[in-house]
Formats: sequence, C-alpha cells, structure tokens
Amino acid sequence: MHMKRTILVLALMGMLVGVMPVAFASNSAQRVSVTGEVIDTWCYVTEIMFAEGTAHHQCAVWCAVGGIPISILGEDGQVYVVLKLEESEANVSNPTSLKIQSHNVSVNGDLYQRDGVNYLFITQVEDDHGIVNLTHDEYGIVPFGE
Repeated sequence: MHMKRTILVLALMGMLVGVMPVAFASNSAQRVSVTGEVIDTWCYVTEIMFAEGTAHHQCAVWCAVGGIPISILGEDGQVYVVLKLEESEANVSNPTSLKIQSHNVSVNGDLYQRDGVNYLFITQVEDDHGIVNLTHDEYGIVPFGE
C-alpha cells in the first residue's frame, strides 16, 4: 500500500513540473465509468492528515484552489488522479472541481495507466450525490478542530 502511494506521490510531483504530458505519448486511453469519493490527492497520498469526507472538506477545497490535482477514490479501492475535468484546460483548479470536492460522484472519461498509477481525463460528471462520507463526528474538522 505504501509503495503504491509513493508511486502516486512521485507521479504528482512530476505533473507539477510539467513532465507528465510526455508520459502519455505511447499510452492509449480506455473509456471508463468511475464511481467514488473526490479526494484531496496531496493529503491522501502523503498521509499528512485524514483526507476523506466532511472532516477534510475545507482543506481539500484549499488544495484544489492551490492547483493540487483532485483524485477519485473509487468504489473499487483504486485511486484515479484527475488530470482534466470536463471542458477545463489541463489545470483542474476550476469551479467544478471545487464544487464536487469530497462528494461521491459517478464520472465518465478516458483512463490512462502508467507505472501502476491511474490517470483520468473526465469528460462528464454523470451523477453527484454530494458529501456522503460524514467523518467529522469521528475526526473533527481538519484543520480547524471544533
């Protein structure tokens, strides 16, 4: 589990310096539908703090505003790093990513897999169930507390 997260952190770092678009040149996309929770990629991968549900919602919004790519923690247990969201440019820091942060969603898009990491180019947010992972009772509100 830690190895997969380490690979995801390295991939995230590579995206931030602009190397990742070259990585897809020889990789073909697979059309997929994914259902799961939109998560804060940085906090989830690094395990700096609890990164799911209502406990982490505000911090997740801040990370998305700051340009950290969002991810989807799929019902299948896989993490899908979102590199493009609907009609946005390559930057996923857009109003849609902020609106769906911590929500349980169903999306359609193109999946690229490389070095054990799932990269998702979302073409449509098909269904938005809102925030269903109510973790604040157990974890408080991160990073504020009560």
